[in-house]
Amino acid sequence: MAGVAVLVLALIGGAGAWFYARSLDNNMARTDPFSEITGDRPPKAVNGALNILMVGTDSRDPDAPMDRAGEWRADTIIVMHIPADHKQAYLVSIPRDLYVPIPESAGAGCETGQRRKINAAFAFGGLPLAVRTVECFTDVHIDHVMAIDFAGFKQVTDALGGVDLEVERTITSIHKPYRKFTKGTNHMNGTEALDWIRQRKQFPDGDFARMRHQQDFLRALMDKAASSGTLTNPKKLNAFLQSVTEAVTVDQGFSLTDMAVQFRNLRGENLTFVTSPHLGSQTINGESVVVSDREKALTMYRAMAADTMADWMQANKQPANGNG
Repeated sequence: MAGVAVLVLALIGGAGAWFYARSLDNNMARTDPFSEITGDRPPKAVNGALNILMVGTDSRDPDAPMDRAGEWRADTIIVMHIPADHKQAYLVSIPRDLYVPIPESAGAGCETGQRRKINAAFAFGGLPLAVRTVECFTDVHIDHVMAIDFAGFKQVTDALGGVDLEVERTITSIHKPYRKFTKGTNHMNGTEALDWIRQRKQFPDGDFARMRHQQDFLRALMDKAASSGTLTNPKKLNAFLQSVTEAVTVDQGFSLTDMAVQFRNLRGENLTFVTSPHLGSQTINGESVVVSDREKALTMYRAMAADTMADWMQANKQPANGNG
């Protein structure tokens, strides 16, 4: 989500944007998810490339610290890879039910612990264990972390005046007030969009449909943020940027001004959404989990670490909706 903000900053450019970005830096909550990881991290293979762990979170207590175990759960897990030339961005969605080894703690070895759904890492050990688990699973070095509570999604969407989302089938929400989503293009405010991207039981592919809708939502936010209607309206732009920076928690080393430079060549059409290769859902020990396609995932994450994702994408054509 902070990627949306830096994309807009990159688009507006100029010295004014630079100083404005510095002021926005102070609005973001900070955490240190890396200090507990004492060693054995994947090496930084390519200078200039960036790997950012983006976590969409849910909590009954929105003021709970992101590094506190048991207070949060991860509903969305995305590894965003920006190649060294900064001309593209690949957003790899990791299914929250993916069955992976979770280390005993953020400071423990990758071989410790037990296999669980990947979103359990966040519940067990907050962002530090989430980073450790993702690095162990992917063998990709994570440079930055950003997390946003679902309440933040609502604020960001409303600041943009809502987004247009495609509804592939008419359904009724399973959450109160049980609103109806009609097939076709729907203009949604923050509350409606949040409700829509949480639906899954009404679709044949369940959680994978929910993940597609999240990808569509992120793409719609990017497009709306980069639209002329936002960029040319100072009041609307400021409301959007303020809502983003107030909603996210980032690592101590994250700099909005640096990110504005890193993202200066990115545009909405340069974003590619991918799903971590998997074999679908299986029942293991009485629990429904998603099983990783080990060989394909290994190849993809090696490409990410080596900054050759474009080659991997060319060799592994994804469906248009990114549900690989």
